[in-house]
Amino acid sequence: MTKFVRVIDTKRCMGCRSCMAACAVENHFTPDAPWNVMVEYEVGTYPTVKKLYTPMGCMHCEHPACKAACDHIGVKAISKNQFGAVIVDYDKCTGCGYCASTCPYGVPQLNKELKPLRPGKGPVGPEALPAGVRHPTHRKKANTVEKCTFCAHKLDKAVADGKIDRIGKDQEYTPTCDLVCPVQARLFGDLDDPNSEVSKRIKESNAVQLKKEFNTSPQVYYILEEGAKS
Repeated sequence: MTKFVRVIDTKRCMGCRSCMAACAVENHFTPDAPWNVMVEYEVGTYPTVKKLYTPMGCMHCEHPACKAACDHIGVKAISKNQFGAVIVDYDKCTGCGYCASTCPYGVPQLNKELKPLRPGKGPVGPEALPAGVRHPTHRKKANTVEKCTFCAHKLDKAVADGKIDRIGKDQEYTPTCDLVCPVQARLFGDLDDPNSEVSKRIKESNAVQLKKEFNTSPQVYYILEEGAKS
């Protein structure tokens, strides 16, 4: 079996937002519908205070509340692919917003209007490709829900190239946000491989899943700084 997960080390994260910028270009998310955000807050008591940073994207839950809500109303626009990534089908999405209201992490974003990433400066990333050759997760429409896909277009390329074993290791098969972190605060790989870096880091650091009380079983793990919220 193969189960891909992400590990985010908040002890290393310095809040530079490189992951957000890289995701915006790679996946053409717009300010109205961000796929990756940065939560920052202070801990401690004056004058001994410290600012903590927590990057937040889709948790790609084993039991996603968004999918359950979408299935319940009969739309069934949300699914989990072979890698465990939770994917929104833009052709089926009606923009009702039920998924956004039920997600414990506030992840799904309703893109009410398609806007260019750089208005007046020309297309970048998926914007520069004809719609017909774009990956399905990049064929966006107005009034649909968007969110992180674990860079599904890269994972699908690994399958096509017969290189699933290189996911999390090679640039062309690894989510872009996990590649650009200057302090290596992000890892992506196969949790079912005990020798993978993510498996080792989760075990060594006692990484946790956020909001476990909702029983969604997130596939994103956090190494938390002392005083951080889980």
